[in-house]
Amino acid sequence: MNHIEIIDVKERVEALNEQNAADVRAYIKRKKVYLVNVMSSPGAGKTTTLVRTINGLKEKWRIAVMEADVDSSVDARTIQVLTGAKVIQLHTGGSCHMDAGMTMEGLMTMGIDDVDVVFLENVGNLVCPAEFDVGADLRVEILSVPEGDDKPLKYPLMFRRADVVIENKMDAIKVFDYDPAKAEERIRALNPDCVFFAISALNGEGFSSWIDYLNYKIAEKLK
Repeated sequence: MNHIEIIDVKERVEALNEQNAADVRAYIKRKKVYLVNVMSSPGAGKTTTLVRTINGLKEKWRIAVMEADVDSSVDARTIQVLTGAKVIQLHTGGSCHMDAGMTMEGLMTMGIDDVDVVFLENVGNLVCPAEFDVGADLRVEILSVPEGDDKPLKYPLMFRRADVVIENKMDAIKVFDYDPAKAEERIRALNPDCVFFAISALNGEGFSSWIDYLNYKIAEKLK
């Protein structure tokens, strides 16, 4: 009987990505850059949140954005027009996430000698981006009110690995069946150290605390 060799491709992919993520961390440390990986479902408000966030930080820090999408450059143009930040568009070629190798390529192509902070707006979904470490200093998950407070039960890995959860669209909370206390309880059961911010990217509610937190985290690394 012939022997059939079995190769665990996923393990090899994960091991390669872990090494690439370590390379990204070393690179941004050497360049003195703070990297934020922003993740969410499609339509949760990543781009609108980023616009208001960048405008709240740009007087103090030099900011760049890597926009990751399967196709199009709509969000990149929006960021560029509304913030003036340095922007690069990354097309993932059908892939549902960014990995560390793609992130390094984006950083090197864009050039980060003239920036302090880079935001990576990851591809919109709650599965693949959670599985791939991109070497970021901060992993941010945006959970919007219309999605429901049961989202952490359906996609636990994303919330387990997030450093920060931003509850967005709080201006619409009266319209939807969303309980912030339930959402936080469910997330803390997965991730006791997670930091929470309740905001409205539309009207700016809650942004002062979020901006203060980011300023502290950036300064802590770059001091």
